[in-house]
Amino acid sequence: MSNQQAPKVALFPGSFDPFTAGHEDIVRRALQLFDRVVVAVGVNPSKHGLMATEQRVRLIERVFCNEPRVEVSRYEGLTVDECRRVGARWIVRGVRGGVDFEMERTNAMVNAEVAPEVETLMMCTRSELEIVSSSVVRELLRFGGDVSKFMPRGIDIKEYLNNL
Repeated sequence: MSNQQAPKVALFPGSFDPFTAGHEDIVRRALQLFDRVVVAVGVNPSKHGLMATEQRVRLIERVFCNEPRVEVSRYEGLTVDECRRVGARWIVRGVRGGVDFEMERTNAMVNAEVAPEVETLMMCTRSELEIVSSSVVRELLRFGGDVSKFMPRGIDIKEYLNNL
């Protein structure tokens, strides 16, 4: 039997429509704790977001193109099933405030019932990124606003959009 420990793998799930500087910060901080982070883009066929799933995946892959410990996947169904598929024992979630916390706490409790082997880790957003959210970015884009300060450095969101 080997003395080597299994790699610590975390899943960072979300719709990421679009992936923001806040999301990037959570992934980079999670890499300090885990050997590998899988950014899992959830597919909800009944929702039509700003970006197609493939565009979201490409954007995230570009952000982490120089970080081999980040993998990007797309999934449908239960998040805990995706954890099992990729070998993740942890779910990482970013929390901006009280409303986020209550929603994430409820999700964590449900996930613990369904998959007790998976633990949820909630990471508080850094104060300078607290106002950054995908919904803020989408709203600004709809009205022609500049979203560059809310996006990962070097990402021009318009390259990933078919039409606004």
